[in-house]
Amino acid sequence: MSITFFPHRFSFYVLAIFALALVIQLCIHWIRFSKLAFFKNKTRPKENDELEPVSVVVCARDSYEELTELVPALLNQDYPKFELVIVNDCSEDETEQYLKDLERLDPRVKPVQLRQHLNFFNGKKFPLSMGIKSASHDLLVLTDAGCIPNSNEWLRSVVSRYKTGTEVVLGYCAYRKTGGLLNLLMRFDNLQEGLLYLSSAIARKPYMGVGKNLSYRKELFYRNKGFTSHYTNSAGDDDVFIRQVATRDNTEVQVDAENAVTRQANSSATLWLRRRCRRYSTIGMHRVSVRAFWALHYWSQFLFYAGFIALFFLQPAFTLSLELPYTLYYFPALVLLFLLRYLTQLIIYGKASKRLGEQGLLPGLILWDFFFALFTPVLRISGRLK
Repeated sequence: MSITFFPHRFSFYVLAIFALALVIQLCIHWIRFSKLAFFKNKTRPKENDELEPVSVVVCARDSYEELTELVPALLNQDYPKFELVIVNDCSEDETEQYLKDLERLDPRVKPVQLRQHLNFFNGKKFPLSMGIKSASHDLLVLTDAGCIPNSNEWLRSVVSRYKTGTEVVLGYCAYRKTGGLLNLLMRFDNLQEGLLYLSSAIARKPYMGVGKNLSYRKELFYRNKGFTSHYTNSAGDDDVFIRQVATRDNTEVQVDAENAVTRQANSSATLWLRRRCRRYSTIGMHRVSVRAFWALHYWSQFLFYAGFIALFFLQPAFTLSLELPYTLYYFPALVLLFLLRYLTQLIIYGKASKRLGEQGLLPGLILWDFFFALFTPVLRISGRLK
């Protein structure tokens, strides 16, 4: 058997780009993403006398309905000593009265009432800073209204990840499965983001976290002057701050789906897109190495699909001579290369989605991955322009 290449053809250069993108994607999946997919939690559960007091901090604005579901789940946590700091950020619904009633009924609830906005702080950075300031304990665990712990062991599982030298614990927050195309897209996008930042943290290269399931020490927050270095950006209270304070030695992850957090899915595509653009608006605040990793992943993903489609419409770049009465062109070879990446994704994404509690995404894996390969660059550019 002999292979005859035609380097003078444009399709040869497209083939080279496609092959390079495939190699990069395989390396990212097997070298980086596999760390999350095959992660083994070797942490020993802590006894009650080993668990230090915790302050759970929640920011809420017009979130009365969400709080009536979240607060009972938090107060029901199987944890020896904790307080619940809820910051009411200028709500106009029944949130303030609800928190006052809670304070009278349960001494663990500590409301913080804010009645005016501060123009120099954007997003939830000011209310979160006030919640942290009001916290009585050094160990902080953050979540949001609209999120629900999957079990009453959530706090215990987060704190069990702390050991000598640990100052940050990164968690994952899955979307609730509600059905519909938008929900599928949101959950797949969320899974991809989880693969990126959690696998990087396991590889001792942490760069961001998600404020809906995040823990760090109050002393660490003040030592790094909180959010003052990026207060003008409405985003960054979790990802940019973690980029500033997380190191290879002080960061751990908690990726146990049974003891994680689930959030309500947006019913509006516009709201979801706006939030994604806001997340991408902080790209320029990250280290060059992080931006390079993102670019390598997203552009190789895009070029893989673009190259695969283009090669089917271009003149063949090589032929395979099999000493048979016909010549076999390269189309079957392209399909085999495509399947190689697909099977890799099926294994890695299957393991990761099970670990993170994102179910029902694998049947449409190619469709969701293809969609975001084309759409993510648009979101990234929109976010940067914003």
